[in-house]
Amino acid sequence: MKLYRAKDYKDMSRKAANIISAQVIMKPNCVLGLATGSTPIGTYEQLVEWYKKGDLDFAEVKTANLDEYKGLPRDNEQSYYYFMNSHLFSHVNIDPANTHIPDGMEPDAEKECSHYEEVLAGLGGVDLQLLGLGHNGHIGFNEPDEEFDKLTHCVNLTESTIEANKRFFEKEEDVPRQAYTMGIKTIMRAKKILLIVSGADKADILYQSLCGPITPHVPASILQLHNDVTVVADEAALAKFAK
Repeated sequence: MKLYRAKDYKDMSRKAANIISAQVIMKPNCVLGLATGSTPIGTYEQLVEWYKKGDLDFAEVKTANLDEYKGLPRDNEQSYYYFMNSHLFSHVNIDPANTHIPDGMEPDAEKECSHYEEVLAGLGGVDLQLLGLGHNGHIGFNEPDEEFDKLTHCVNLTESTIEANKRFFEKEEDVPRQAYTMGIKTIMRAKKILLIVSGADKADILYQSLCGPITPHVPASILQLHNDVTVVADEAALAKFAK
């Protein structure tokens, strides 16, 4: 596991974008696993900036997103489909046909989860998977549980996740209670994983994830078993790590 210390959020975003851009440059037809939430926004902004300067080309890149709220249409401003188009896809030359996100409007969970696993298999696997870290240690929407959920599945969101996400909605009752998400085994199949973390509020869970026991009660702790993980975190998030 490689750990890079960033000065602040902007520096973390730039370092993370450097790693992703290197993957795109070295393998122009790579498959990127992408994440949503507030943490990767700066990373996407940096990638867009470099694309506009002519330093990056997304023409052959394929993407697969970690998750999507169940029950939100794509044109809903809080859907992850909308998020990805707003922050990345609509600003670069990626082919929309090469972008893949679970269909939140598919009511049949078993059908959608099976379909998304087939999509991922058809892509030939993920070359680089970007991850954020939830306050309770979730990656994707894999919430703390008694066991690791292996494949793409429909998850009931915990109260802490709903609480964390309600700032994006008009009122708490608007926050979806379920989501489709890649499972732990699905995530761990990625050739490389890039975990980005920012803020003092993530210091405890980051330390637990990287230095504590491997347990489904802290889903991100499973990353200790992956053979190619890079962590980019700012000073505040690394408060519990020795310099």
